[in-house]
Amino acid sequence: MSVIIRKAVASDLLSILELVKELAVYEQSGDQVLASLADYEEAFSDKVFDALVADENHLVVGAALYYLTWSTWRGRMYYLEDFIVSKDHRQKGIGQLLFDAFLNEAKEKKCALVKWQVLEWNQPALDFYKKNDATIERDWWNGKILFSQD
Repeated sequence: MSVIIRKAVASDLLSILELVKELAVYEQSGDQVLASLADYEEAFSDKVFDALVADENHLVVGAALYYLTWSTWRGRMYYLEDFIVSKDHRQKGIGQLLFDAFLNEAKEKKCALVKWQVLEWNQPALDFYKKNDATIERDWWNGKILFSQD
């Protein structure tokens, strides 16, 4: 396997957006991705988020999008917004390479923890996280307010 895990660069953003759309379809929410490539470019340029990519022969086949935030209980943390390996490249160890690189980056940044969400029906993802000794919390509910994009 000739996969390289590296920091994303601006020219990766279109591939990352396509992976995000693929994930949204898998999560039965394909019509919910409203962010454009221009939105990704602006946010990436403004350092709103960072990303690691899995590069296989100059093709982005996976990505981990994350950002630095703050836990009032624990301190500095990384929030893993999206973690995706393209369907055709799963079961090759690429996800583990990406996740390990993400965890290493969090440790280098002196994060006290990393956090993410996973859908309750996504058993492959739950199994992956449990294999990595993650705690899956079932007692917290998500809250959000969506703003109009006029």
